[in-house]
Amino acid sequence: MVDFNNEPQSAIDAHGIIGDMRSAALINDKGSIDFFCWPEFDSPSIFCSLLDTPQAGAFQLTPDLPNARREQIYLPDTNVLQTRWLSDEAVVEITDLLVISEDIDDLPLLVRRVRVVSGNATIHLRCAVRHDYARTSTRASAVDGKVLFSAEGQPGLLLASSQPLQIKDAAAVATFTLAQDEGAEFVLGGEDDERVDSRCTDLVLAHTLKFWRGWIAQSNYRGRWREMVNRSALALKLLTSRKHGAIIAAATFGLPEAPGGERNWDYRYTWIRDASFTVYAFMRLGFVEEANAYMRWLKGRVSDCCGQPTKINILYGIDGRQELPEATLAHLSGHGGAQ
Repeated sequence: MVDFNNEPQSAIDAHGIIGDMRSAALINDKGSIDFFCWPEFDSPSIFCSLLDTPQAGAFQLTPDLPNARREQIYLPDTNVLQTRWLSDEAVVEITDLLVISEDIDDLPLLVRRVRVVSGNATIHLRCAVRHDYARTSTRASAVDGKVLFSAEGQPGLLLASSQPLQIKDAAAVATFTLAQDEGAEFVLGGEDDERVDSRCTDLVLAHTLKFWRGWIAQSNYRGRWREMVNRSALALKLLTSRKHGAIIAAATFGLPEAPGGERNWDYRYTWIRDASFTVYAFMRLGFVEEANAYMRWLKGRVSDCCGQPTKINILYGIDGRQELPEATLAHLSGHGGAQ
């Protein structure tokens, strides 16, 4: 039996990442989304159990296959992640993506698809949105067959499911059994987003796969270890802002540089030096538009300081803002206890 409430933290390297160039989510190899800031890279988290317990928010989706071997892969030439469970009883796949929309102003849309490749499997789900770094009380309510997560002063999120959902402890929960070749779909997005519909996942998956494969096909790299170079380029692309052209240093905050360490900074900002290295990598691979977009963003920052490059800041917000007040999230236990 799966015990979601007491699921231990996963190692940092036991995660894959998905993103839409507006936000990003981390997914561990047990099928839990344990880090997701929404709707922007630097917005407060809605899932933050990577830095605490599941009570800090998580989207847990896993088959009841305790002895299965687990693995994570990306669908070729994309940032669409697949987590697999392989056992004598069943083989199960969960495909995760943040949808690439044609409109850059669309809010991030999370899609999760579970499929039983062979055998039969019981699947357990728990989606516990916890707004504002889990500092705010989140309510869950049923709305037209979906579950709405709301909190005072915070954006509402809506969960659609092809399986019946129940509400328990302000979380959406479900347990269901799938036979071979059967599947289930789940979509999480803004409360007013018409795309939050579990019946439309085929279309948005196909569009997202096409985007990523079309983008990486523009690379001019033909040398050794091409697959690894392409994977690195795709990861860097995830850290770019499609709207602003900025490049963030990392999708996370609060993770220690060393186990138990105290250097747990927030890297969801544009650090001029780090971004310059990324631009250089893009240019070497032939991705000129990403470099140009960043330079346009940087030109705006130079203009902000009266055209004097020597007065440029070390880091900026993704949208170019300079005021970045520090805060300590003392209520989170930290990854591995590191605070």
